[in-house]
Amino acid sequence: MAVSFLSSVPSFIPLLPPQTALSSATAFPSHTVRVRCAQIKTDANNEDRFSRRDVLQGFGGTLALGLMVNSDLIVEPAYAADLIQRRQRSDFLSSIKGTLFTAIKKNPDIVPSLLTLALNDAVTYDKATKSGGPNGSIRFSSEISRPENEKLSAALSLLEEAKKEIDSYSKGGPISYADLIQFAAQSAIKSTFLASAIRKCGGNEEKGNLLYTAYGSNGQWGLFERQFGRSDAEAPDPEGRVPIWGKASVQEMKEKFSALGFGPRQLAVLSAFLGPDQAATEELLASDPNVFPWIQKYQRSRETVSQTDYEVDLITTLTKISSLGQQINYEAYTYPVKKVDLSKLKL
Repeated sequence: MAVSFLSSVPSFIPLLPPQTALSSATAFPSHTVRVRCAQIKTDANNEDRFSRRDVLQGFGGTLALGLMVNSDLIVEPAYAADLIQRRQRSDFLSSIKGTLFTAIKKNPDIVPSLLTLALNDAVTYDKATKSGGPNGSIRFSSEISRPENEKLSAALSLLEEAKKEIDSYSKGGPISYADLIQFAAQSAIKSTFLASAIRKCGGNEEKGNLLYTAYGSNGQWGLFERQFGRSDAEAPDPEGRVPIWGKASVQEMKEKFSALGFGPRQLAVLSAFLGPDQAATEELLASDPNVFPWIQKYQRSRETVSQTDYEVDLITTLTKISSLGQQINYEAYTYPVKKVDLSKLKL
């Protein structure tokens, strides 16, 4: 007599989860896992019960399979189309970085404004209504002209020119302002770390590049770069959500960051985003006993060769702020690939 082990032991079935939709953070489609269980022969001496060996083997196999499914050890197959889309987005992003790097290198004084532009576009996020955030709304004239955005028009104009170039070579549609503004902040940050490395090498650009490549935290940008596919807002965000950083007290800054889910640590690491004079901003923030230890920590870190503590925390914080309330479209900027007519191939 032959019986199916799974059909005889229903309590083990929950170990095999039903098909579920994968997280939006992955582009892989979901698949049903099909399991074909071997049949088990019953003990010849007693057809009403399993032998101990059969039970243990069946239980062990089922348990192992359940653990594999639940721990993602069964790797989802990667379809060719998905891999092509990933390559398309990666290539497009590399081109964007090149365009932004060139634009910023020609206008190094614009860096502080680019950082504040990205911050002000993002901190309009309101947790209660789940509105605002890094959605490119700061591009609207009625928003960029607000008091908190004073002197940021030049930074926006630079990005508008960069956007024209980027859109001219994009095969997957125009880049959103929401993406452009946040990736410009990334390029601005990288430019400051590279400039610091060059200074530490006595102004030698080649040695500075090597120093930053060897000791910098460039590899920490992976999660930030996955957040590529933000949508633009169709109207300005509501007024009154962004402080005038140059006039705000430390307490007002702390309250704003707290409303976003951040604390003194994040406030300290983003000091360069809070106005054109980072040193003056840090001096103000240092007057608060809760922020002061973090200001000290990052000042010491910037004096080291690697600047690891400062750079990693800065990248992590920008990554979080630049995705507040955003639904990322992971298929953005992809485009159909021309099909090959196999009938015309000569074999």
